[in-house]
Amino acid sequence: MDVRKTVFTKEVITTEEMGLTCDPITRVAAIAVVKNPFAGVNQTDLSALFDFGAQLGQSLSVELVTMLDRPPVCYGKAALIGASGVMEHGAAVLHPSLGKPVRAAVGGGKSLMPSNHKVGALSASIDMPLGHKDEPWSFNHIDTMTVWVPDAPRADEIVLCIGLSDGTRAHPRVG
Repeated sequence: MDVRKTVFTKEVITTEEMGLTCDPITRVAAIAVVKNPFAGVNQTDLSALFDFGAQLGQSLSVELVTMLDRPPVCYGKAALIGASGVMEHGAAVLHPSLGKPVRAAVGGGKSLMPSNHKVGALSASIDMPLGHKDEPWSFNHIDTMTVWVPDAPRADEIVLCIGLSDGTRAHPRVG
């Protein structure tokens, strides 16, 4: 696996919507920019990308947990594939192996890890969904974190994103 760069971001939300304050909510994301070995190649066996997901899930999620102010409650993942790749490359890096090491790092994970993947140009953003790690029907924890890397993905790269949060979205009113 050829990782060109890793980016970590941390958001602390204290004010949202019309000036209302809230208890601090911390959202963190780890973003790895990796070379796509299948860019421009018609390949049916994508198991090498399964391995990328497992390795990155293990190395990045432990760091993310330490960045939170409280224990993780929500998680999510996303992949942005450069123009010489296909959406299935993103699915392969996200499923089926990335979730297990993330669940181990967050101490749970009964819920499916929400995900998103798309093909995008250089500097494209992706909306990474977040959901409660153990309660799939907790609508107050459904959230989105938009992430990007200004110089990625190059045509032959995949941008892999893992996100965690220590609370609900700001001022949920759904129940």
